[in-house]
Amino acid sequence: MLPLAAFLVHCFPLALGHYDICKSWVTSGDSPSWEYHACQPKPMFMKGYAMVKVEPPGITCGDPAEYFCTHENPYLCSDECDAANRDLAHPPRLMFDKEEDGLATYWQSVTWKRYPEPLIANITLSWNKSIELTDDIVVTFEYGRPTMMVLEKSLDHGKTWHPYQFYADDCMEAFGMMSNKIRELTTDNAKRVQCTEEYSRWAGSKKEKNVRFDVRERFAIFAGPDLRKMENLYMAMERVKGLKEFFTLTDLRIRLLRPALGGTYVQRDNLKKYFYAISNIEVIARCKCNLHASSCNFRDGSLQCECEHNTTGQDCGRCKKNFHTKFWRAGSYNPAPRGSPNSCTQAGTILDSCECLGHSNRCSYIEQLNVVTCVSCKHNTRGKHCEQCRLGYYRNVSVGLDDKNVCVECDCNQMGSWHDRCNETGYCECKSGTTGPKCDECLPGHHWIEGCKPNMCDEELLICQNGGTCHYGQKCICPPGFKGALCQHAKCDSNHRNCDSASNALVASALVLICTLMLSVVYI
Repeated sequence: MLPLAAFLVHCFPLALGHYDICKSWVTSGDSPSWEYHACQPKPMFMKGYAMVKVEPPGITCGDPAEYFCTHENPYLCSDECDAANRDLAHPPRLMFDKEEDGLATYWQSVTWKRYPEPLIANITLSWNKSIELTDDIVVTFEYGRPTMMVLEKSLDHGKTWHPYQFYADDCMEAFGMMSNKIRELTTDNAKRVQCTEEYSRWAGSKKEKNVRFDVRERFAIFAGPDLRKMENLYMAMERVKGLKEFFTLTDLRIRLLRPALGGTYVQRDNLKKYFYAISNIEVIARCKCNLHASSCNFRDGSLQCECEHNTTGQDCGRCKKNFHTKFWRAGSYNPAPRGSPNSCTQAGTILDSCECLGHSNRCSYIEQLNVVTCVSCKHNTRGKHCEQCRLGYYRNVSVGLDDKNVCVECDCNQMGSWHDRCNETGYCECKSGTTGPKCDECLPGHHWIEGCKPNMCDEELLICQNGGTCHYGQKCICPPGFKGALCQHAKCDSNHRNCDSASNALVASALVLICTLMLSVVYI
């Protein structure tokens, strides 16, 4: 664990003077008043607030008791893990305890006694609260780092998971990915999920214990190598889509997929030296309060933002009751250095025109849902704030959201499209054989007859035979004496005339085929 002084020095650029107060007393003008600012809590050690789950059941060593050995002494297997003996047990809580006198305490898995079945363990940290990473995630392993693992995060309390980083001694073999270094990232791909081989190859040294997920290096892409230009990072958080969410999570999961091998192949005659052991998981982050709180405290079993700006909720994610004149919005880092609080204000019956974007001047408060919504949106708009287009219309990106011409009719062709709705670029959903933004054009091989129909004939693939001509792709116009869709059949009159040539040709073809078959039989 980092000493307090080292932590303060390490986090100094991240913690000091950046959106740390929610309001200040202003005395200029006729009367003093409060001036409100965007604000956020300071970074904290988060491991003490996490709920920990280790899976699958029985993956922790000690039940039943078993012996293990290390790569340094692979055949001296005298160490014992026994859950019934406090001095010999290695439960999950030892990943988060305070280590004293330099003696490492650690969680330990069972040994790889079921090889070649994979030795897999999942360690999940849950905060029941959104947090924002402010420093590197560091996992400390004893007795060797895994040769394959994945770090994952969840934004929805473990319902779905997304990879943060892949780790392997051979990224291509393990995950089908090229190995990349963090220093290769740029402002355009700072959110890229990578695979690294830096922490998984056998180093043969007890000092090589840590596996890291680089947060500060990603911050440095925007804030500079020493993180002294944090305002640039905060502006990027507002500007770069998905950047703020990349560092936000509710849960963290470490998927251990293959243990340290000691720099060799698996030695099946001594599987007791293969296992996982973690002595520490360091996560430094701040509570996510949507820039509406400068402090966060542990209450009722979970972290809670101390909300300002007339907001409420665990993440300050909604307006207080009776403060709904303006719809809830997160605070903004812009403009620097104080940002915009985007406070909720006292409720009334009339919304400012900008809150309905000029498309309505009336609102309604729905108490059951704790939301305010605009009523009777005009100009073909819809939504809580008239910010979306009605079905059958799409957004005109060349004008602002408050323009009366912001929504344009899709105008889909009724014959060529499935319905009158289009996507956000104005393209309709076309039926088979039809194309064009409005579905009013035909693909090659089709012709328009109350919609696009497949060609019965054309000048390339389905050519009319025996001198027939293709009429608008619809049918072949046959010459006298022939019939059929492609004029391929001879047509006989009542006296069976005009059939001779066709019939003779058919008989001749049959005789040639029969003779060919007979000759082949003779020669066989």
